[in-house]
Amino acid sequence: QVRLVQSGGGLVQPGGSLRLSCAASGFPAEHFAIAYFRQAPGKEREGVSCINGRAGTLYYTDSMKGRFTISRDNAKKTVYLQMNDLTPEDTAVYYCATGHKYEGSRCSSSWSSWDYDYWGQGTEVTVSP
Repeated sequence: QVRLVQSGGGLVQPGGSLRLSCAASGFPAEHFAIAYFRQAPGKEREGVSCINGRAGTLYYTDSMKGRFTISRDNAKKTVYLQMNDLTPEDTAVYYCATGHKYEGSRCSSSWSSWDYDYWGQGTEVTVSP
């Protein structure tokens, strides 16, 4: 059974940092690209970052690229999203995801949620004074 279990969200002040984790099980996660998305209240889900099996990375915006770092530990089957210099605009529920098309594949710049078959439960990030 494919599972993505997330942890690491919480409340942080502007300028602070958080590290999110996405632990995979039930499939050979080391061969899959895994992405993070986020959904802010009242807004559509958007991409954040993605990492493929060879640790190639992709970020949705330049702002995220400058503040967020995605990484993976294949021995632990875990993908991390380190988020620094957080702002209230980063407040959202963050999800990790993967899909069948991402086995042995690069990340996709389309950032279409429909391409992802498996999702974590989501973790809430709140950036507030």
